[in-house]
Amino acid sequence: MGRSDKYLVNNSTMKNTRSAVMLGDAVGNFFGADQVEIGATYSVKARFINIGGLKKNAAVKMGGVKIGEVLDIYYDKKQFEAVVILGIREDFKEIPEDTSASIFTAGLLGSQYIALEPGGAEFFLEDGDELDITQSAIILEKVIGEFLFSQAAKEKQE
Repeated sequence: MGRSDKYLVNNSTMKNTRSAVMLGDAVGNFFGADQVEIGATYSVKARFINIGGLKKNAAVKMGGVKIGEVLDIYYDKKQFEAVVILGIREDFKEIPEDTSASIFTAGLLGSQYIALEPGGAEFFLEDGDELDITQSAIILEKVIGEFLFSQAAKEKQE
């Protein structure tokens, strides 16, 4: 059951194969191999104070599943906010209107995406609606800076 009578003389072949597969995955992800045509969509708007490194065509996910993508990003000079237009697949029409949108990063150094967290409203989002509840991107440099500042303040008190 999955066993061989032959042993590897050295496991460099195994290491090289594993490295090649990992490199292939990384290159594929870099060039968008994980992107799938999403088909017909409806648009929903979300406003954020800070979108970090979010880019056009970034994934829109719900429950970890891609249900759309970022169609456009622009800055509202009157409200001083970034406006993100989300394209959500037509087969996801029953998303509660009080759904929230947050910007997350895939892994430690991965690309950013929008995560939708469904609310409990009885009415659903429609084309052109705006999400009222949003959470901006967490900027790693800012978090580290705040941590270091709090540590320095703590040491000063001691």
